[in-house]
Amino acid sequence: MDSKVHIEIVGLIKDRSFHVAKSIAEGLKQKFPEAFLDPKIRPLLEFDWHTYLCHKKRELRGEVWQYSSSLMCFLNGLLLGNERDFASWAKNQWGFTFTRPQAFYMALTEDYYTKHLEKSGHQFVFMDIEIAGEAVGRLLFELFSDICPKTSKNFEALCTGEKGLSQSGFPLCYKGSLFHRIVPNGWVQGGDISPERKGNGGESIYGPTFEDESFAVSHSKRGTLGMANKGPHSNGSQFYITLQPTLWMDRTYVAFGQVVEGVDVLKRLEEAQTCNERPNQKVPHDLSSRKWSASEQQQQQRRPETQDGEEAVKSSESEPRRFPRR
Repeated sequence: MDSKVHIEIVGLIKDRSFHVAKSIAEGLKQKFPEAFLDPKIRPLLEFDWHTYLCHKKRELRGEVWQYSSSLMCFLNGLLLGNERDFASWAKNQWGFTFTRPQAFYMALTEDYYTKHLEKSGHQFVFMDIEIAGEAVGRLLFELFSDICPKTSKNFEALCTGEKGLSQSGFPLCYKGSLFHRIVPNGWVQGGDISPERKGNGGESIYGPTFEDESFAVSHSKRGTLGMANKGPHSNGSQFYITLQPTLWMDRTYVAFGQVVEGVDVLKRLEEAQTCNERPNQKVPHDLSSRKWSASEQQQQQRRPETQDGEEAVKSSESEPRRFPRR
């Protein structure tokens, strides 16, 4: 039976504490190679970390319900605590310390984060969100450009505005457009870039619409990004973000990405006051949306589709309804 110590570090990749714990784990293995197994390091982006933490709280229960750190350190499968608990254990049990200046960890965090995103081979774009004139933060999307390259390119180009004008003569750009529908426990929807912004318009960079590219990505979790449509092969510019698993959407709507950062922002969107699923106040997105770079740090019967000719709900500064269907 292997008596070596097994260390596992799971945490938020952008948090300094994760890199402190990672450095200690690797240092222990290097100094005491016969006493430790290779440490298991699991860097997680924000959405995945929050999902992991919720699952662990339900699994471990007890005092873990109050756990608020951005990482978890495990020794032989048992939760030890955060990076301070881990550092104390390493010092007391092994006489090992690893201290570096704050600037060291800042640089390490930025470099590791950038390389982690680049290693995925996917494209990343972001949207800055405003509600009722208040900037509430940024959503960072990972686009599965290897699975849905055409759909991903459409979304990316609409974020950057790089394609100029549509065939109808309006800008092919999400900047200043609205989230016009919020379905509790379902999805939030936006992307009507037409001048009227009635929730039943928009165009793709390829023309008015383009085909369903692939149904390989499942709507299996909160934060899935997909294309709204009004039937097969009718994708334009409108998109949705799921608020919970919506497996009934699979093979009907093309999912092509996911939110990886912006947990609190999506929560604010979800909680915006509505009338008939339409925000009571303007919820513009893409105020400065573009491609990410290292320098930018319910119910199945309720179908997500647009009903052409549907009358707008007249609420203060709201936009007409739209399902995840154009």
